[in-house]
Amino acid sequence: MNAPVNLNQLLPNIDHRHLDHLEEEAIFILREVAAGFERPGLLFSSGKDSCVVLRLAEKAFKTRQPDGSYKGKLPFPLVHVDTGHNFPEVIEFRDQLVAESGDRLIVAHMDESIKKGTVRLAYPLESRNGHQTVTLLEAIEENRFDVLIGGARRDEEKARAKERIFSHRDSFGQWQPKEQRPELWSLFNTRIRPGEHFRAFPISNWTELDVWLYLARENIPLPSLYYKHERQVIRRKGLLVPLTEVTPAEAGETVETATVRFRTVGDMTCTCPVESSAANATDIVAETLTVTVSERGATRMDDRTSEASMERRKKEGYF
Repeated sequence: MNAPVNLNQLLPNIDHRHLDHLEEEAIFILREVAAGFERPGLLFSSGKDSCVVLRLAEKAFKTRQPDGSYKGKLPFPLVHVDTGHNFPEVIEFRDQLVAESGDRLIVAHMDESIKKGTVRLAYPLESRNGHQTVTLLEAIEENRFDVLIGGARRDEEKARAKERIFSHRDSFGQWQPKEQRPELWSLFNTRIRPGEHFRAFPISNWTELDVWLYLARENIPLPSLYYKHERQVIRRKGLLVPLTEVTPAEAGETVETATVRFRTVGDMTCTCPVESSAANATDIVAETLTVTVSERGATRMDDRTSEASMERRKKEGYF
């Protein structure tokens, strides 16, 4: 593992001291989770935000070695909801990372939910992203999680901007915006009744730029599709839809090859890349300074159905 990068040398015009504050806050939250709950889990999609949360958890609970690696195991498992339509690069990255770290991984497969009949698709190639809620809630019940740590940030989307760092979920797994608990002076009310649980978001106060600055500073590895690569795409409704077996070209559409990268990773049926020549985290920092659309707004087909789509799904139990 490489040593942290000196961002003051790479990006001299940016004040990076705020990263230390954000890091300290996130580590404090992670330790509050470990102290306040009996059965935590860390939601890990292999996306950039979950990779940052994982590094923060390593700093909170593991011992750093002279070579920059971290020794020990986390006090909670990693939890991945696998839709069955994940990008192959993401699954390969996940498995390699877990093999190297030795941390426990729990995979909740949506295919199992489909077999049980708890998830019913309208047609075979329907996006499975919105159905993740069912599989997630089944995993929570099966493993008796009382809190799940996630990498959501308030700058991503309007509904997430309403959410507390410790987000209470009722016995149905639902989020009620008007019943959130106050979080004054970093004091968190973590009391729950049987059947309820929490979602905890250590990087709520981070922005996409903060995440990329931290990824650059810490040399945190990511799936290769976060950086520029050649990919066949279809231009559809203002997005670049990746050509895959579950997102084929429609009649009359033209397939082209473009130099792209992904700003976020998720289900192949709803996650789109953007045109980019950014080959590393520092390049992406420079690129992020100029964007005016959030990564979800620029890359997620499922969030474009309506302005309230994310809030509706969160109320149902979504991440």
